[in-house]
Amino acid sequence: MPWLFQKVGLHRFQTKRRLKQYVDETSRRSLRDLDSHHVPTVWKLLVIGLAYFVVMFFGHLPDHLILFPTRAPIDPGAAVRRTIPFENGDLEIWTAQSQSARQNGRADVFILRFYGNADRADRWPAMEAEMWKDRAVEIWGMNYPGFGGSAGPARLARIGPAAVAAFDELRRQAANKSAVESAVPSGPMPSSVLRTAHTTAPIVLFGTSIGATAALHLAASRPTEIAGLILQNPPPLREMILRQFGWWNLWLLAGPVTLQIPRDLDCIANAKASRTPAIFLLAEKDEIVAPRFHRLVVQAYAGEKRIIELRGAHHNDPVDGTALADLNDALTWVLTKASSPQPP
Repeated sequence: MPWLFQKVGLHRFQTKRRLKQYVDETSRRSLRDLDSHHVPTVWKLLVIGLAYFVVMFFGHLPDHLILFPTRAPIDPGAAVRRTIPFENGDLEIWTAQSQSARQNGRADVFILRFYGNADRADRWPAMEAEMWKDRAVEIWGMNYPGFGGSAGPARLARIGPAAVAAFDELRRQAANKSAVESAVPSGPMPSSVLRTAHTTAPIVLFGTSIGATAALHLAASRPTEIAGLILQNPPPLREMILRQFGWWNLWLLAGPVTLQIPRDLDCIANAKASRTPAIFLLAEKDEIVAPRFHRLVVQAYAGEKRIIELRGAHHNDPVDGTALADLNDALTWVLTKASSPQPP
C-alpha cells in the first residue's frame, strides 16, 4: 500500500502546484487588465480637468454669461450721437437736452447715464431729458464697449475704463461751456475775453442695474468731481453669483466666474469708499436683482443717502408717478448738498 500513499501525495502536490500557477496567472492577468483600464481613466480625468480650467479662466466666461450686447439699429429720437476715442476704437455717446436747457442755451446740470444690461443708450436720452420738471438738464448716455456703435469686444473689464473716459469727456465739455458762457467784455476793449469759470454745471451719475456698477466705480475713484449719484436696482455681482447661482453647480461654475469679476465693478467695495450724496431707486418686486441684494449695497454705502421705494415695480419698470416726483425732490437735495461749502 505504500505506493498508493505515494501516488496520492504526488497528486496532491501536483494539484497544489497547478492551483498556485493558476492563481498566479489569474492575478497577473487581472493586474494587466486593471492597468489597461486605469491609465485611460486617469488621462480622461486630466483632460477634463484641463478643459475645465481653460474654459473657466481663459474663455471669457463671465462676459458671455453676464453681458448681452446688441447692435441692431434703434431710433434715438432727438438725441445727438457723438463718439470719443477709447482704446483701439470709439465709444458711442448719445446726448439730449431738456426743453428748458434748449431755451436757456445751457444746462444747469449734466446727468451721465449708464443703462442696464441688454439695454442701449440710443433709446432713452431724448425721453429722459424731459423727466426733470422744468430743470435745464443735459443727458449723456453711454453705450458700453460692444453695445450699439461702441467698438467691441463686450467685456466686463472694459466697462469701468469706458465710464471714466465718458466722464472725462463730459467734464471737459462742461468746463468749456462754462468758460464760453462766462465770456465778458474786458474794459474798453471791443472784443470779449474768456474769464475762467469758478464752477461748472454739476455732474450727476445715474446708473441702472449693471450701470450702477459703473457709477459706483466713478464715485469711488472721482469723489470730488461728482455732485451726486442715482442708483437704480444696484447689483452686487459677486454676492449674487455666489449666493443665488452657486448652489446648483456646487460652486464649480459660480466660484471661477466670481473670481473674474473686475474689481472696478465691485459694488460693495465701491459703496464703502463713496461719500457722494446718493439716491437709491429700489424696485419692490425686482425679479432680476432680488431686493435682498439691493440692501447689501445700500447698507454698505458710506455717504449720505435717500431711498425711494418703487412700490410694485419690477426690475425694468420705468420710474413714474409719485416715485418720479420723489426723485426730482431728491435731486434738489443732492444739488443743494453739492453747492454747499464742504468741511476741510
